[in-house]
Amino acid sequence: MQLAGTSLWFTHVEERRRGAEPILREARTLPEEWADGFTRPRAPIAGLSLAMPRIMGILNATPDSFSDGGRFDARERAVAHARAMVATGADIVDIGGESTRPGATEVPAPEEIARVQPVIETLVGDLGAPISIDTRKADVGAAALEAGAVMLNDVSGLEFDAGMATLAASTGAPICVMHSQGRPETMQDAPHYEDATLDVLGFLAERVARLEAAGLPREKIVIDPGIGFGKTLPHNLELLRNIAVFHSLGCPILLGVSRKGFIGKISGEAAADARAPGSIAVALAAASQGVQIFRVHDVAETAQAFSLWRAMTGQD
Repeated sequence: MQLAGTSLWFTHVEERRRGAEPILREARTLPEEWADGFTRPRAPIAGLSLAMPRIMGILNATPDSFSDGGRFDARERAVAHARAMVATGADIVDIGGESTRPGATEVPAPEEIARVQPVIETLVGDLGAPISIDTRKADVGAAALEAGAVMLNDVSGLEFDAGMATLAASTGAPICVMHSQGRPETMQDAPHYEDATLDVLGFLAERVARLEAAGLPREKIVIDPGIGFGKTLPHNLELLRNIAVFHSLGCPILLGVSRKGFIGKISGEAAADARAPGSIAVALAAASQGVQIFRVHDVAETAQAFSLWRAMTGQD
């Protein structure tokens, strides 16, 4: 069976139920409604076909993001970096004005708008790629869409501001909903799951249902398991190994692992900006499970890796 409209195929699936051992079964025995989620081609998001992996370049217009805080908080530097990312392979640029790293504190909406709106207004029209707004707040999202952004990226998964669902539905803007356990200030304080894969899947399924109930079609909903957001190293690895299960929701999958702490723990690399090799290794493994969108800092390096992956696997 073809996986989510990509060039990847699968013949078997692992059926997972709480409190029971997984069961391996032939894909052709899946009920039609289950098979549809895994096989239906995904509609374009922000004008981008998802038949191949797409790169979302990270632009943190913040003074305190975990890897590059302060490097692009001036408009001129932010604009230059966005253009450089597109020139080296970014398909979409995700602009954020509030750090949501573990331990980060909330930024008032007016300050967040002041950080991102001028950057978007300067870039829109000649960037050569669509712009996404990385925010938990409907007011910020609305200001960004008005300035020219075309996609919403909510790392709280509608938990912080329920108005994000209304905003997406009323404007028709595609939205990515991410799973996180707790808020940035406390999310790494002993996170716990009964079954990390099924708990996160259930959370995202409920968010998809909430957005559909608000009036946004499933074709405009992207899901993100939220690696590193309220998760231990074993939780992160479990989700990455099982990430193909999220195709069952019938939505494109976005993955953000770039330079994250678990890569440093495994590799021993303390410096976040030296974790590109580990970030790319995880991205390639996820691409082999059909993940469609990759949120990254190291755009040129990731684009080169994907070009080789496509050539070697026949994805072109």
